[in-house]
Amino acid sequence: MYNTKEEIYFSKLIVDWYRKNCRNLPWRKDKDPYKIWLSEVMLQQTKVSTVIPYYNNWLKRFPTIQHVASSDIDDVIKIWEGLGYYSRCRNFYRACKIIVDKYEGTIPFDWTSFRSLPGVGDYTAAAVLSIAYNYSYPVIDGNVRRVLARIMSYDKIVNKGDVEFRLKLEGLIDKKFPGDFNQAMMELGSIICKRTKPDCNHCPVFQFCKSYKEGTTHNFPVVIKKKKPPHNTIVVGIIWKNKKFFIQKRPYNGLLGGLWEFPGGKLKKGEKLIDALVREIYEETGFCISVGKKVGSIKHEYSHFSISLHLFNCQLINNSQKILCSKSQRWIFPGNQSKFAFPKANHKLFEMLESQSWDNGL
Repeated sequence: MYNTKEEIYFSKLIVDWYRKNCRNLPWRKDKDPYKIWLSEVMLQQTKVSTVIPYYNNWLKRFPTIQHVASSDIDDVIKIWEGLGYYSRCRNFYRACKIIVDKYEGTIPFDWTSFRSLPGVGDYTAAAVLSIAYNYSYPVIDGNVRRVLARIMSYDKIVNKGDVEFRLKLEGLIDKKFPGDFNQAMMELGSIICKRTKPDCNHCPVFQFCKSYKEGTTHNFPVVIKKKKPPHNTIVVGIIWKNKKFFIQKRPYNGLLGGLWEFPGGKLKKGEKLIDALVREIYEETGFCISVGKKVGSIKHEYSHFSISLHLFNCQLINNSQKILCSKSQRWIFPGNQSKFAFPKANHKLFEMLESQSWDNGL
């Protein structure tokens, strides 16, 4: 139940604003819980403009949960390639298989069952169940936290305010249209109540905002200053054999799990590039190599660290053993890398190799 007439008015204003001003996004065209769920997973820590083409391509390949569940994990990761945060994809795949096996292909609409699926947290559960099934579960994401922090002049670290924010939202949420309310709050944070330079003159609920009245919107939300992310130096090798080169798949349970890459790794303190390359390739593959001409190097930033990535041409030494030992290793021709999913940093290396006409320099 609402607590006050003011909360009812707040809810009406923001839902009306959303219906008149919301962006025309593909996942808002129907109430299919599969499509809503997919969009929420893809949108985590990713811009809307980036997600749209991935969302559309995914649905062309996997129009239903059954299509995901019956596919090979490598095919699923390939469609996701470039979107990042690959654990989202792996968890979504696992969850779809569970839904097909346990729930006959229908997404469960009770909180406990849906929340128990791999990768489904409080935010995802609230978003899907409110938008698709009309349950009054408030969502809390970065946009919603920012809006509430300014409305409430919340002077504590914003990421620690979820209990207070949830209590506030439980009073505000539109009981008839909780999905529209939740989307309105997220939309407001995305296009009006921005991190910098909020557009308060076009905010539908500015009269409820304490920081607006006090002229302190620039003070909120309160966040912890991020430390400068660490930088690592990585060296990898393109190992040639009979005009083919070697690639290997990363373990599914680690960073960039399930993606393919050139073998190599991080330099130890004081270690030279070539020494590190020979050591890493032997440790990872059992190959003994000779290192040839350097292809080049690139820089790449991840969410929590950055790297300098150096690539060298290599060849097997005659007495090298264990040419191929598992399904996670392949010898492929130049040009065939498009059949496999690689991290973005590797794609930069492929561009470099193509610009050099795949000259192995050996």
